[in-house]
Amino acid sequence: MSELVPGGNLALPGGVLTFHVPGPFDLSVLITDDSGKVGGDADFVFYNQPTAPGARLGDGTVSVDPGRLRAGASRVTVVVSPADPGTALGRLPAPALRLSGSGGQTLVTFTPPRPTHETVLLLAEVYRRGTGWKIRAIGQGYADGLAGIARDFDVDVAEDTAGGSGDTLATASAPDGLLGLVNADRAGAGAPPVRLDPRLASAAQAHATGMAGQDRLSVEGPDGISVYQRVSACGYAYLTIAEHLVSGPRTPAEFVEYCRSDAQTRRALRNPDLTDAGFAHVGEYWTALWARPFTAEGLVRTASEVVALTNTERSRDGLRPLATDPRLTAAAQAYSTDMAARGFYSHTSPEGLQPWDRAAAAGAAHRGIGENIACGQRTGPEVVLGWMNSPGHRANILKPDFTHIGIGFAGGGLAGTYWTQLFGQSG
Repeated sequence: MSELVPGGNLALPGGVLTFHVPGPFDLSVLITDDSGKVGGDADFVFYNQPTAPGARLGDGTVSVDPGRLRAGASRVTVVVSPADPGTALGRLPAPALRLSGSGGQTLVTFTPPRPTHETVLLLAEVYRRGTGWKIRAIGQGYADGLAGIARDFDVDVAEDTAGGSGDTLATASAPDGLLGLVNADRAGAGAPPVRLDPRLASAAQAHATGMAGQDRLSVEGPDGISVYQRVSACGYAYLTIAEHLVSGPRTPAEFVEYCRSDAQTRRALRNPDLTDAGFAHVGEYWTALWARPFTAEGLVRTASEVVALTNTERSRDGLRPLATDPRLTAAAQAYSTDMAARGFYSHTSPEGLQPWDRAAAAGAAHRGIGENIACGQRTGPEVVLGWMNSPGHRANILKPDFTHIGIGFAGGGLAGTYWTQLFGQSG
């Protein structure tokens, strides 16, 4: 028996090879040629597609018979991910790999360095060398999960935008025909089609499974993790998000009919700003996630929109507009991010810091400081309207002495979105 380190390799005997990884993990394998790219759907073996020529998943195991792989296959990469897709690998024990031969004897063991923020890990690869086969230990992780695998192995995870058979793998697929029904409805409303995203699909699957396990609809699963936290844990950062959490529909057609049944449920289904989606159906429970991905440019536009809307409200009251201050912006953005990451919502941070403390730490030399925060609102207009409908927040927006403003926004946490307005007074 040999114990490998990352990068170590060993020649293998002939016959069936069985990989064992005990613990709360899912195994999958990617079958590739010398280019390192898959040839199609059948080359990705995972829980929804457990067999391929020469490869088969078992309970915590995957068996590979190199002699029976498809023509042209020269490499099999073993992938491990959390059994609960909403859990980061860093919260679990390091996945310990044991490879046994056809007689059951242990050939190789490999325990990679414990992952931290990664959500998918390439454990090892079996590769052809001349007329024989060898194993190489890898231990490479991806913080962006399946998206990283898709990028490096040419796995097509979002091609089927018309609902046909396409090349979409089930990790990023919808229940049969659902995507086609969704995009047909969006087309009729003049909205562009949504793309399936594997990270949203993983989060949806984990959340639908959790709802089915506790037999009730809820934004939080039985583990106390919200659907938005699952999205973040799967590596998807968003500027806005919407969800349908539904029980009862028996078919994709019935689910879409529910989504278009009234103005509120139609909003996400037909929103042209939501470009990515992930769907899952477990028992009678459905989860649909709709999102627009985060970009730095998008964050600037979102903040600018909130500033413009705020100044519109001030102009209606005869007040001068507020100027954007980069130091107030930095403090506001850091605070929204902190609330989302640590799951709290208060003007006082867990360390006891107040708005003026955060402004001073960012270098903002203003004589007076005010702060509005909000959570759960999905758009700039929605959050400004909410503040204007609250007397205390409205007073900050319409305070004549304020001269500057900074806006922060972050997605994630229990509420899904966290907003901060930080006001400053010059002089």
